[in-house]
Amino acid sequence: MKKESPICVIERILKVHNTQRTIQRFEDCRDAVKSRALTSTRKNPRCAADGNELLRFHCTTLTCSLGARGASNLCGAIPGCGVCTVVRHGFPGKELRGVRTTASSGRAHDSLVGCGSVGRRAMLVCRVIAGRVKRVAGDEAAAGGGGAYDSVAGSAGVYSGLEELFVFNPKAILPCFVVIYKAVES
Repeated sequence: MKKESPICVIERILKVHNTQRTIQRFEDCRDAVKSRALTSTRKNPRCAADGNELLRFHCTTLTCSLGARGASNLCGAIPGCGVCTVVRHGFPGKELRGVRTTASSGRAHDSLVGCGSVGRRAMLVCRVIAGRVKRVAGDEAAAGGGGAYDSVAGSAGVYSGLEELFVFNPKAILPCFVVIYKAVES
């Protein structure tokens, strides 16, 4: 979006080779969402078809040499290195707020707080089973909730649409690619 002043320089893109167990948990989550959609009195054709699968972004910390000079091995700095922790063990357990994913890489980049404005980062490109989505306004999405819903979505700041999606079941998120990049000063 900002050709004149880019916010990052991509170093490497890596494909995640998930274990069969991780893939099976993701597929089981999809099947559960589809089953609930088929038996619900309020029919949701998208949930019944594919669990309302979306492609989303999640930015996380990178404290190891993953991607540098061709390195593709995960480090052992668990939980210090966010990307290696997620790829190896999945997203953190059921949090009250859920796991934040975004529709754009720019918003995911902006949402990584406490990491400084410059330095190496990892952007995960993930398949997400959104299921039944509760749509809320602005910052209400971060407040959590759930109940009959699988995720909560809302727009965020200058970005439009359903930008942020908080997914309550971490097994509903399957990392597919890791984009290693360096954030630059604007």
